[in-house]
Amino acid sequence: MAASGRQGRIMHTMIRVGDLDRSIAFYARHFGMEVIRTIDLPEGKYTNVFIGYGDEKTNPMIELTYNYGVESYERGNGFGHLAVGVADIYGTCERMRADGVPIVRAPGPVKFGTTVIAFVDDPDGYRVELIEDRG
Repeated sequence: MAASGRQGRIMHTMIRVGDLDRSIAFYARHFGMEVIRTIDLPEGKYTNVFIGYGDEKTNPMIELTYNYGVESYERGNGFGHLAVGVADIYGTCERMRADGVPIVRAPGPVKFGTTVIAFVDDPDGYRVELIEDRG
């Protein structure tokens, strides 16, 4: 990488989902994300929804891909997790738990550190790490 400047940027992470409305509701309700752009391609039998926090030109997105008629996927063991910064990790987890969201690691500091994290699963079983953003 040249020292003179930016070479690129992360644009989005794509995950395949079994129910587009359910996934949009999950990320909007629990993380305050908004749908930025939707592409529906009936001839290709799929829909892409880009969801995130602002202008797609400067902010990374999650691309939710729904393939018509496919209700679930095997995630494999290569995918790790998405990470989302939240201001109040304990309150966020409490609200999510009340909504029936699986909290797979309760909020607390990382081993040997002070950063507070938690893990939840989205409706399709993708792991989402919550990182307390004290900034």
